[in-house]
Amino acid sequence: MDCIFCKIIAGEVFSEKVFENENIFAFLDINPKAKIHVLVVPKKHIKSVKHLEQADKNLAGELFLVAQKIAKEKNLEGYKLVINVGREGGQLVDHLHLHLLSGDV
Repeated sequence: MDCIFCKIIAGEVFSEKVFENENIFAFLDINPKAKIHVLVVPKKHIKSVKHLEQADKNLAGELFLVAQKIAKEKNLEGYKLVINVGREGGQLVDHLHLHLLSGDV
């Protein structure tokens, strides 16, 4: 598979890791759109929200809980969570990911 996020998760491509557990990997965006821009990514390769299945419901919920945990650890009072779906929705990497943005968003 030629997925950049899968390569980051596998340690084949460097990233500045923010969080990792058995299901989720979070790292700083290399092209930040805000002062804080973290990508929260499931380790399981899922192309986009359109490709989620019923069996993924706990994993999908965990994405948001990890984003919340990171925001708390960074003492963020306010932040934005964004998920782009498909090219027309602004998704550039075909691996489900959540953007956590704060500061001059």
